[in-house]
Amino acid sequence: MGSALEIRNLHVSVEDKPILKGVNLVVKQGEIHALMGPNGSGKSTLAYTLIGHPSYRVDAGQVIFKGVDLLELKPDERSRLGLFLAFQYPVTVPGVSVANFLRTAINARRKAVDPEDKGIPIPEFRKLLKEKMALLQMDPSFAGRYLNDGFSGGEKKRAEILQLAVLKPEIAVLDETDSGLDIDALRTVAEGVQALIGPELGVLVITHYQRILNYIKPDVVHVMFQGRIVETGGSDLALELEERGYDWIRVRHQAELEEV
Repeated sequence: MGSALEIRNLHVSVEDKPILKGVNLVVKQGEIHALMGPNGSGKSTLAYTLIGHPSYRVDAGQVIFKGVDLLELKPDERSRLGLFLAFQYPVTVPGVSVANFLRTAINARRKAVDPEDKGIPIPEFRKLLKEKMALLQMDPSFAGRYLNDGFSGGEKKRAEILQLAVLKPEIAVLDETDSGLDIDALRTVAEGVQALIGPELGVLVITHYQRILNYIKPDVVHVMFQGRIVETGGSDLALELEERGYDWIRVRHQAELEEV
């Protein structure tokens, strides 16, 4: 049985304003979940809370992963445990190449397990990086560029997916990976994610639009509205949202949410 990320009754505030109001969600290894919802519904708040951003205050609830409450761990400890977040707006790191960044990340993980570890040997790392870049159909020269420095939107997102491929987490959260991408870049990034999906990786795709789900087929679709998950269904739910928008969700659930 694989690992599972289990979010239990999660309440989160930002600057004393409640954003998440009791989120319950389970994502298992090997499953693809999509989390959809209108802007301001709390989707990105959930992503940043999972990885441990200090601006997000947890008021109640638990996030259980491998028998541990992630909320009690630092962000780097959550990452080493097997959780990964692909950012909506990846940070630029001038002067640090993609290859050096990835090698440093691998070595930090190895050293946390064994303080005496000398790091991944250069030939082994080069082989790993070459394999993953080939899998993602990336030009080898990409590895020598400074991380996200001068990258297009699509290149930034592909760099995130390369990190996902190299670090091999068990659960990956993709926060609006489709944001700002044209259709060609979207297809390229989505195909990269698709190449990594398998029984060892559980994925939570956070998105506002259905279009990325044309390429990454979810097993389960959830709809978030005003800080709670109010609808759960199959991939057809995403198509219904594309066709009808979110107004029917608002009408259906407004009254019950006001009671909470």
